[in-house]
Amino acid sequence: MVTETIILVVEDDASLQRSLVMTLKTAGYAPIGAGSLAEARRMRSHHRPQAILLDLGLPDGDGLDFIGTVRAEALTPIVVLTARDAEALKVRALDAGADDYVTKPFGLDELLARLRAALRHAVQAGGSAPSVRTGPLEIDLAARVVRREGREIELSPKEFEILALLAAQLGKVVRHQDLLKAVWGSERTDIQYLRVYVGQLRTKLGLADAPLLVSDPGVGYRLIAAPPV
Repeated sequence: MVTETIILVVEDDASLQRSLVMTLKTAGYAPIGAGSLAEARRMRSHHRPQAILLDLGLPDGDGLDFIGTVRAEALTPIVVLTARDAEALKVRALDAGADDYVTKPFGLDELLARLRAALRHAVQAGGSAPSVRTGPLEIDLAARVVRREGREIELSPKEFEILALLAAQLGKVVRHQDLLKAVWGSERTDIQYLRVYVGQLRTKLGLADAPLLVSDPGVGYRLIAAPPV
């Protein structure tokens, strides 16, 4: 099963929503749009997005309330998009649980960079789970520590980010493009570059006798869900 990074775009300006959806699709994400809080709640419940782009001024309520609802249940990254740039409102949004605050008008490249950062921070903070165990491996997402049979393994920051992204989608294929985009942004697009890092990661994890990090040729990589040992 190939996983897609679903982004919920909550924006009542139909033209801007279409532009954001098109930009996200071009960048390799799977965007879904909502024009109201009620629709956003339905879409979030049905699709379980990995991040949310949220306008605050919506026809049926204040987006700040939606931030509170999301934060009460999950650590899904939220990037606020609004024309209101008052400092007090920014403070309220961030205190409510938003991860970032972007004032309209904004550049699409900057928005994508902020979205990538929010997604990375969610992985680094252990948004999916504080710790993932599979076979001999224990991956502590919050502490950024990896152990094999209790012994700590030293990884580079990039190697850990790759492993954390796979651990967050344990048992599912994560596409090459999604890994490249999440770890390097637009800096790297060559799949061979990713293969080198995955090769180094396999060696450090000592998985020759326990092939847990597997390749789906032409698609991506998957961390196998195996009983802890």
